[in-house]
Amino acid sequence: MSEVLANVSCVAMRGRAVLITGAPGSGKSSLALALLDRGGELVGDDGVSLEWDGERVVASPPPNTEGLIEIRNVGLLEVPVTSAKVAIIINLTHDAERLPLGHGQALLLGREIPQVDLYPDTFVLALRAEAALEIHGLP
Repeated sequence: MSEVLANVSCVAMRGRAVLITGAPGSGKSSLALALLDRGGELVGDDGVSLEWDGERVVASPPPNTEGLIEIRNVGLLEVPVTSAKVAIIINLTHDAERLPLGHGQALLLGREIPQVDLYPDTFVLALRAEAALEIHGLP
């Protein structure tokens, strides 16, 4: 079972994929770029291929934009890519709770994946995303 998701970004941090969702213009590519700066590896920007490997959902670069990340107001940057098992979904939303009790769940290919909603307009967003991965992400 496989699927290509559009309008998402994905970065692997220490071998675990962080799938970034949110409304257009919410900062998905900017968060991905910040995570790359913190040592992450690009899986996909503005799209990702998902596949069930019998154990977990694996995110891989999408065929049409593989290796490219958009830097708003600058252009497209070509970077190396990787594949990784999805450990968490970070959903960028202005409706994120300040102090949620636990985390939510989202379905990818019919499998539950931890989801954390983060408020997008903060200079520490990448730190928050990494903390969410460590605290709530699948191993």
